[in-house]
Amino acid sequence: MLRIHFTEVDLARIRVAAQPDPMWEVLATLHRLQSRTGRSQFAAWHRTVRVDLGTAGLARPVREVLLSLYPLGPYLPDFLTPPESEGGLESGIDGILRPPRQDVLHEIALLDRVRGVPSWALRLGRPVERRGLTDLIRRYHTVAVAPFTEHMDSGLIAHRSLLARTLLTSGIEGVLSSLGPRIRWREPILEVDYITERDLHLRGRGLRIVPTYFLWGTPVALANAELPPVLSYPLNHAPVPQDPRLDEGAPLGALLGVTRARVLRCAADGLTTGELAHALGVSPSTASRHASVLQEAGLTTSRQIGPAVLHTVTPLGAALLRRDRDGAKAAQARRPHIRTRPDQPDG
Repeated sequence: MLRIHFTEVDLARIRVAAQPDPMWEVLATLHRLQSRTGRSQFAAWHRTVRVDLGTAGLARPVREVLLSLYPLGPYLPDFLTPPESEGGLESGIDGILRPPRQDVLHEIALLDRVRGVPSWALRLGRPVERRGLTDLIRRYHTVAVAPFTEHMDSGLIAHRSLLARTLLTSGIEGVLSSLGPRIRWREPILEVDYITERDLHLRGRGLRIVPTYFLWGTPVALANAELPPVLSYPLNHAPVPQDPRLDEGAPLGALLGVTRARVLRCAADGLTTGELAHALGVSPSTASRHASVLQEAGLTTSRQIGPAVLHTVTPLGAALLRRDRDGAKAAQARRPHIRTRPDQPDG
């Protein structure tokens, strides 16, 4: 277990990543290639990327170089997820090139002790060798991460919106309690299910939390407690909710279409475009298009709140949802109840 110790100052210095962090996403995707956990949730990505890496001539370099430096296990070199990557891919690349030779060699030696590394990894202290590594990381990112930017953006926007609402209703401690099933707030300590036992004392430095689209299972923190504290944790890839009343034959689904009926139902809770996309399992542009159709029909209304667009239902949309719910209850009441014999199990 990882125990992150907060002071009152640290609680005021929590930050949530504003955009997907490229280096944490690179790490997470490389773990997806090595593990079967989360395979069903990322099945489409996995099939696509396996083919695209081969087409780009990257299958062997990824297998022989990147997987050696990003293994599944108790230790990962911190220089591969630098704080500079908060500013984007090229800033992250600069962050990997920046550490002194001795620091990089120290981290490679730690990895060698835990996992074992190829002999070429010991040369990464030299700028020319590290530049070759960053060129490979850039090419890998182009194939395995960048094409999925829209999905990552929509997931992160939705997640940040939910955290913001939690902050308004339950305060910062409510936010810390809502980061996922593997993270628990027990004042003044954030307990994180972790592969090793360790304590991280923030000492007034605050914490940057990085919701990571391709991460699955256990959150990840930097090994060196003296570096700016970061916690990368998985976004929740919840299945698209299925409502049996919204099939093709249901009144609301038949009137609006299944997807637009779901958009209307979600808008009843007041969701942003990103949240709609996340809930429905579609792209933000698709969610926005459906919301626009409903708005033109007078069923929803949209307004800009900062960088996000919030969708809510109009009185007409609310009345339509109410009639649909009442109709479903009436249909349920009319449905005959089939009782089973005492010796017959329920089907």
